[in-house]
Amino acid sequence: MFGDIEKLFQVFDHSTTLIMNESNKTYLEALAETGENLFEGQVLQNLSKNTIEKLMNEYEKINLEQIPNETIRKAFQLAILKGMKEAVQPNHEMTPDAVCLFMSYLVDKFTHDKQMFRLLDPACGTGNLLTAILNNSKKKIQAYGIEFDETLIKLAYIGANLQKHEIELFRQDALQPLFVEDVDLIVSDLPVGYYPNDVVASEYELKSSEGHSFIHYLYIEKSLRHLKEGGYLIAMIPNFMFDGETAKNLHEYIKKNAVIIGLLQLPLSLFKNHKHAKSIFILRKRGENVQPPKQALLAELPSFSKKDAMKGMVRMIENWFRDNLS
Repeated sequence: MFGDIEKLFQVFDHSTTLIMNESNKTYLEALAETGENLFEGQVLQNLSKNTIEKLMNEYEKINLEQIPNETIRKAFQLAILKGMKEAVQPNHEMTPDAVCLFMSYLVDKFTHDKQMFRLLDPACGTGNLLTAILNNSKKKIQAYGIEFDETLIKLAYIGANLQKHEIELFRQDALQPLFVEDVDLIVSDLPVGYYPNDVVASEYELKSSEGHSFIHYLYIEKSLRHLKEGGYLIAMIPNFMFDGETAKNLHEYIKKNAVIIGLLQLPLSLFKNHKHAKSIFILRKRGENVQPPKQALLAELPSFSKKDAMKGMVRMIENWFRDNLS
């Protein structure tokens, strides 16, 4: 399988470089264009005859119809990661692949009683986490993604097309009013830092009393507002989220509006800088018949590459589901 991923990545990479060299675009912009060409089966840009020929030679090396979705996602992800090395802001880093797959597993466990559900990622970036979940679920999922960055949402759109997923994507600031009805599940790798728009932040209970508000606090409030009663939020949060004086307000807000289901600390080895380390935080929106679990799911996850340790962890999680959510 890795050979197929590598082969498809080479096609993405070579064709992207061809477009980039002739059209003075960034790697990520050119990658979106080559993805669109692949999907449409023709070169859509106004390029020289020589470049068009070279592009068509690249595209003819593969047949997307015969390539599994996960191979397409992973190859596209590798190309995006290459492009992001050029110039990337810290909050644009892609969710590690092992985490995407683990979160897909959690989604499956928390929706075990549903054949169909509505899913939202309010900070979907390139759509990698969303498509990983869609690829690894046998259920009917109505999926929505929100992203403010124009290049990232274009890549999300292209990635969804290449994998033949119907995802409704909105280019907007997710903390402003959304045109999405309440959903059953929100899954997101939350942006971290300060939110610059104090006017919008003033509409939130978790706004800061002075200066800019924490964007990760506001996203938690926004998510809980957009969940149906009893819906779940599975979010990647910074490990320092509950540190400091301001965390008191966050604790109070969560206590009032949700029940804490679990907190799973991700292995530090996933993060170049341990200051940027994250955990998976799971909340359930309060509602009729919503009871807290007998015991919250609390664990420190081992390195995903340690197979035996991971098997033991999954057994522990399976037992927790059996005892708390059956």
